[in-house]
Amino acid sequence: MEKLVIFDLDGTLLNTIADLGNAANHTLKELGLPQHTLDEYRLMVGNGMRKLVMRALPHDKASDDTFVDSTLAKFLEYYAEHIDVYTQPYPGIPELISALSTKGFKLAVASNKIQAGAERLIAKFFPGIPFVAVMGNTPDYPLKPDAAVVEYIMKKAGTDRDHTVMVGDSGTDIQTAQNAGIPIIAVSWGFRPRHELTAANYIADTTDALGSFLFASLLKNDAKRNDPNAS
Repeated sequence: MEKLVIFDLDGTLLNTIADLGNAANHTLKELGLPQHTLDEYRLMVGNGMRKLVMRALPHDKASDDTFVDSTLAKFLEYYAEHIDVYTQPYPGIPELISALSTKGFKLAVASNKIQAGAERLIAKFFPGIPFVAVMGNTPDYPLKPDAAVVEYIMKKAGTDRDHTVMVGDSGTDIQTAQNAGIPIIAVSWGFRPRHELTAANYIADTTDALGSFLFASLLKNDAKRNDPNAS
């Protein structure tokens, strides 16, 4: 059974913070509300677009569901048109994804980004890579850290927990993997502070370290399959 790697998107594969922050600030400016720095937005993302909007709003506005809904609509309209102005893959990520695919890994994405946005960014930055699934925020599955989306991806890929690993940059990703009963590799180059990642099975500080860890895991599985005495 081939090994499946499920990647988070924002902060793991792609640095999307400038486009997310700029879209939020554009919306706040239109409403005459205080804006935030990109570093502040790093701690607001990761739990879906509605949560991002709520965290960006003043407390009195964030508690008004009607106001949040209208602000979210404005944000999504602008973000959809400016989703890839500054967004780029992290250094070494396209090469790593290509190498993993070539070596036989099954690959997938599990993100809390809007579904259309996740699909658009993956298609742009990873053309030709046969992802098993690119899953964003859809009505069919709850957001991470619920494990439902991971379980769906494993079923679609035809793999089980023993052959699946998740890669992410946040406590949300760690909790998702733990809820699904699979290992989690955290990457330190993303949006969250390192102390949030200590519960991960492994922390990768570079794409080279991430690749080495994943390839070592694949080779270990290959050796077991080819060893008649392996348990």
